[in-house]
Amino acid sequence: MKKQKIDSTDLTPEMQLATGVEQIRSCYKVMHQLRPHLTSEQAFVSQVQRQIEEGYHLAYIQAYGQVKALAGFRLLEFLAWGKVLYIDDLVSDAATRNKGYGSKVLKWVIDEARKAKCDQVHLDSGPQRHDAHRLYLNHGFKIIGHHFACDLKERLYTPST
Repeated sequence: MKKQKIDSTDLTPEMQLATGVEQIRSCYKVMHQLRPHLTSEQAFVSQVQRQIEEGYHLAYIQAYGQVKALAGFRLLEFLAWGKVLYIDDLVSDAATRNKGYGSKVLKWVIDEARKAKCDQVHLDSGPQRHDAHRLYLNHGFKIIGHHFACDLKERLYTPST
């Protein structure tokens, strides 16, 4: 499937799409709260730039000159679900959580999915993130399954018989 671009002219005044190095860099502090293993700002910028080349989008909301919430997402197509906007990352700054920024970002992402004629929006969430789950449920998401992962760096893959 060819990667689909999001038109940055469709952004509301509060929402921005990070495309340049400085915009991506401005998202690091908030993204690090969700992804603490990202310990280098420069490595984060490089990683996001590589992912953008593969169809990733990084949208954020800024207030008072600071990123308050962000979402990283991509448009994909699945046999199981059709055309999907998949949210890789969604986080609000802990200092201003529960101020509505995360909800605004999520609503904007859902609107982008509609504009892109997606059938569904999907995301995965850690089981301990109860406040995030409440946000997703309030925006019409349903819990539809479990996500499984086999970490190939952790151990050699040896299927059980």
